[in-house]
Amino acid sequence: MSNTSTNATKEVVYTVRVEFGDCDPAGIVWFPNFFRWIDAASRHFFAECGVPRWEETTETLGVIGTPLVNTHTRFVKSASYGDTLQIAVRITEWREKSFVQTYGVTRGSELILECEEVRIFGAKREGGGIRAVAIPPSIRVLCE
Repeated sequence: MSNTSTNATKEVVYTVRVEFGDCDPAGIVWFPNFFRWIDAASRHFFAECGVPRWEETTETLGVIGTPLVNTHTRFVKSASYGDTLQIAVRITEWREKSFVQTYGVTRGSELILECEEVRIFGAKREGGGIRAVAIPPSIRVLCE
């Protein structure tokens, strides 16, 4: 029996307003800012699903967060100062110790970018570092 599941999950939208400082000299969003917003949207997804803050899950489940282990992004259009962007987030695949989270960034009906990330539920490793742990069933239930 496989531990991989592709059940549809909740979708949560995180909104970002592009500020002047988010842009490069050409007036378009400097690409690393998209990754900062996507990371914030990931945490926002879990919060909206009812997952406690990572400080609490560290104490109760040993989970310190969801570190990124792989990412792929396709940029379609640029964004600029004053734009309001919606970042639609969902988990499209659950694995034993990782999950795939996808993001669609839009400005109104215009697609700006698509991103797919593989993340793990991380715990502290004895002696230092981080290790992947099995996805806590209590968190998965909240997110489906």
